[in-house]
Amino acid sequence: MRTFTDNQGWEWTVEINVAALKRVRGLTGVDLMEVLEGSNGLIEKLVRDPVLLCDVIYAACKPQADERQISDEAFGASMAGDAIEHATAALLEELVDFCPSPRDRANLGRVLKATRDVMDKARDLVERRIGELIDGGALERAVFEAVPPEAAGGSFGSAPASLASIRPP
Repeated sequence: MRTFTDNQGWEWTVEINVAALKRVRGLTGVDLMEVLEGSNGLIEKLVRDPVLLCDVIYAACKPQADERQISDEAFGASMAGDAIEHATAALLEELVDFCPSPRDRANLGRVLKATRDVMDKARDLVERRIGELIDGGALERAVFEAVPPEAAGGSFGSAPASLASIRPP
């Protein structure tokens, strides 16, 4: 069992077993066992769609939510930022542990690790590119090229377009 804490401070325990899989399938239409089919399509779909992901996690945790009288709407309102990342990790790690076959557990663990590695590399690339754009002045140049002063009526406000346009008296 894995736990995560939402943004309201509620701690949730994710436990994947046959009952949870059946409940998730019935409430969301998502068959979590698709992750065993060798493709990471479902993992990617869950990671890219936080609404679907939170619906799946709510369905997995529904007995706790019912006990606490927390609706799916209240649960969703408590999920943002780090809470979603921690809930995702809890769900996916529980799926690995649930796999009946040791080989399937090992393979799914490798798929999850590879997926995380690729996502980390993509985030590193985005961070690096943003840094280059901001630090190198490329962002300012791109904005200037996209909307040159002449396109905005010559200059902004009453200021001249540039120092070169100011003529000495």
